[in-house]
Amino acid sequence: MMNGLPYLTAGEGPPLVVLLYTPQAANPTGLARWSTMRLVRPFTRHFTVYVVNRPPGLPPSTTMADLAAVYARAIKATFEGPVRMLAISTGGSIALQLAADHPALVDRLVLAGTACTLGPVGKRAQYAYIERARQGRRPSLALAEIVTESPISRRLLKGLLWLSDTGRKDHADAITVLNAEDGFDLRGRLHDIKAATLLIQGDKDLVYPLDLARQTADGIPDARLVVYPGRGHSATFTDERFAPDALAFLTDR
Repeated sequence: MMNGLPYLTAGEGPPLVVLLYTPQAANPTGLARWSTMRLVRPFTRHFTVYVVNRPPGLPPSTTMADLAAVYARAIKATFEGPVRMLAISTGGSIALQLAADHPALVDRLVLAGTACTLGPVGKRAQYAYIERARQGRRPSLALAEIVTESPISRRLLKGLLWLSDTGRKDHADAITVLNAEDGFDLRGRLHDIKAATLLIQGDKDLVYPLDLARQTADGIPDARLVVYPGRGHSATFTDERFAPDALAFLTDR
């Protein structure tokens, strides 16, 4: 644990803190762990990668600022100075709040598939996830809408999600994180972010639409926005350009 936060580590070099999309308060296992390590593998050639996950046992009233404070304490306790950070989707929301509230802790920041607030489709999907979890139903099926616009792909994905989600897990921590993100809106605080920032976004992202990504990049001093045409939410950070673009910025090449 990193000051109470579950994490995975791999690679060698200066630290790179990675905040991913999962709302669960545990390290991923099985297929989820495999896909996580596959995503960060290119970065392990240059950095010691710390995939830091959500804290367990959060109070239901937790806000995004509360979450950011938890991560800030972990970074202060673990590292000697400001860190470079890669943050995706919901992890990006936490990273934005962290960089605004605790600017001395983040040196360079790469964001992908995220923005200063959720779009309406993202809010609807997360609300459906929360309601299914509260009813004891398989909540992950609610996420199919935000991954792809294709009806056929959605049906296939729902089948995979149904198989991977038993519905028996305790989703209390995930619900808390998603509720915190539902109330997250950093549009009035973006100017407080001092880290050099790159935002990578697909122009078909349904969760955090491109107009919100543009507002985010425009509000952060000297931030850069890279747009992947034709890419939706998940396809942005699985695109073959993603790792090279992110690494070029993180290593300042």
